[in-house]
Amino acid sequence: MSVILEDWFRASLETRAEALNRSWERVRVADASIHAWVQVLPQPRIGDGPLAGIPFGVKDTIDTRNLVTEFGSPIYKGRQAEEDAAIVQRFQGSGAILFGKTHAAAFAYRTPAPTRNPRDLDRTPGGSSSGSAAAVAADMVPMAIGTQTLGSVLRPASYCGVTGFKPSFGLLPMQGVLPMAHSLDTLGFFTHTPAGMLLLWEALGEAVSEDENVVLGAPEPLPDVEPEMAAAFRDAVSLLRSRGCVIEPVPITSMLDRLATEAPVVMFYEGARFHEQRFNEYGDRLLDLADLVRDGLKISDQRYREALALISESKERIAERYRTTPVILTPAATGPAPRSLVSTGDARMNSPWTALGTPAITIPMPVSKGLPMGIQLTAAHGHDARVLRTAARVASLLNSPA
Repeated sequence: MSVILEDWFRASLETRAEALNRSWERVRVADASIHAWVQVLPQPRIGDGPLAGIPFGVKDTIDTRNLVTEFGSPIYKGRQAEEDAAIVQRFQGSGAILFGKTHAAAFAYRTPAPTRNPRDLDRTPGGSSSGSAAAVAADMVPMAIGTQTLGSVLRPASYCGVTGFKPSFGLLPMQGVLPMAHSLDTLGFFTHTPAGMLLLWEALGEAVSEDENVVLGAPEPLPDVEPEMAAAFRDAVSLLRSRGCVIEPVPITSMLDRLATEAPVVMFYEGARFHEQRFNEYGDRLLDLADLVRDGLKISDQRYREALALISESKERIAERYRTTPVILTPAATGPAPRSLVSTGDARMNSPWTALGTPAITIPMPVSKGLPMGIQLTAAHGHDARVLRTAARVASLLNSPA
């Protein structure tokens, strides 16, 4: 059986158990070079349901009772939580097997994890959900959980050539997840394909609605991205149009640029105040997070309120756009994964949608040669099923024979 989640759903419990052993073997062989995992220790199956016997990874900033949660920092080496995070309980309640904890950038911020990109070990897998993206991309598990405050799910998915989904803000429970910015923090998931993500969403008890053929939008002009991404995105849009999709130009680029500036203001302001006590205790041992606290505490209440006001105004504007173009396509990152392990990349293509609170999904685009790159689909807040179903349809069109 392959590692694709759709195949796990079709398999018997016996076949799933056999495949779990192959996941163990894949980790043993591959993780010495990829470093996706903090700890691999499959837990007993607790519940029963559509995810029964299917393994999943959990980001190291999400609490687990019987596995370590170290926040990606040696300061918290060996830390274990008293109970599982609500989202972990939800997966386990549906029968999924907690396989292990995946590496994350320290405190879900900027200091890179040791994880390498499975597509090219000299490149970043993105962050901060580095290990979760890499574990799925390297075929170690069929699904994994991450978090996003700016672009920490969608960007790694693009860099690693998998599917990453950030649901609508506030839809999923955040209990037991290390906060950064309460106005932005969102859970997210990784699978190989959008079809698998749709199955996972339904298995978690969320509505999946009916198929619909909606008008798509694409930003005009295109946001400022690298030439490789611009070419791949335009080729994907052209291919979709040739296969029957209606794609209208939408003048949102300047709004997205402003949101990409304002979202970090909110993150720095809120993150600094949440982590201030931690900074007072550990200081520069927090590495990049120490700088965030120092810089964030300098942001005035007025500047913070201005950023929130701009975001609120933008939410009204994008709601109008979604009335005529219910799903909007954008590049999922500024380009392919950078050749670097000292940075996790640029979140500018993702942070506007995090600030807006809309559901967003990254799926791989067809790339004839070179590294993976993703196309990002977004829809109005609460229309998670719409964006998932549209992503599955778009992926089918992009990958079907001519």
